[in-house]
Amino acid sequence: MFIIVGLGNPGREYDNTRHNVGFRVLEKLAAKENISVLEKRHKAIIGKGMIAGEKCILAKPQTYMNLSGESVRELVNFYKVDEKAELIVISDDISLEPGQIRIRKKGSAGGHNGLKNIIANLGHDTFIRVKMGVGEKPAGWDLVDYVLGRFSTKDGEAVDEAADRAARAIRMIIVEGPDAAMNRYNGSTKEGKTLQKGKNAVNKGEAQPKDRAADEGSTELAKRRNAAERDAEQSQERGVSERNTEFDKGRNVLEKDTAEDGESSTLQRVGC
Repeated sequence: MFIIVGLGNPGREYDNTRHNVGFRVLEKLAAKENISVLEKRHKAIIGKGMIAGEKCILAKPQTYMNLSGESVRELVNFYKVDEKAELIVISDDISLEPGQIRIRKKGSAGGHNGLKNIIANLGHDTFIRVKMGVGEKPAGWDLVDYVLGRFSTKDGEAVDEAADRAARAIRMIIVEGPDAAMNRYNGSTKEGKTLQKGKNAVNKGEAQPKDRAADEGSTELAKRRNAAERDAEQSQERGVSERNTEFDKGRNVLEKDTAEDGESSTLQRVGC
């Protein structure tokens, strides 16, 4: 069994925002696999179905982003899955361009508060995550305003196409494992160009030894690229975490002031 969690914030005001791209991918996957996601359980809206012969639970936590781990913990405990191999979390990532996908088997939160809360609730950072690029925050923009904002038409089209690829990537994770999906989908905004080129050549009866060598070389290149991306990501995550420290402090002050005034906007800020 697999639990597949798309991260986002509940409520129409957050529909199609950058921070809700996890919901977007989950909805694509549900539509492709004919799974209805309507049942309210475990602090989430969930759906149950089969993907490639495996029983799967699809979930959209309704806790607001910063408390996503509470829902994930309940799901993992109730269905008794091995979260290190059978939990897949889909999130937005400001370090990736719109249209890019990055699959990882473990790692830090990289400044993402939803992932941070999941790691805190699970007690470790070893779980599969599918990161969806939403683009870097422009200079001078507030991070909250940016991630709770909506895509431009061009970026929205790129993200929608990427969401479709991410749904296929998740199916590949279930069937072939995360390593195969990483080699196929990581980094590029297009899916499997070299593999498709080789397949077309075989179909036409034109495959040559040099084509096979090129395919083998491209596989090795993909592995090296993934290793380089992991190193770059770790370096970038450290920078993002440092930048977010001051942001988190400011948000905590804002939430404290709001609570003292008795305002109801705290829940909206928790959604960041």
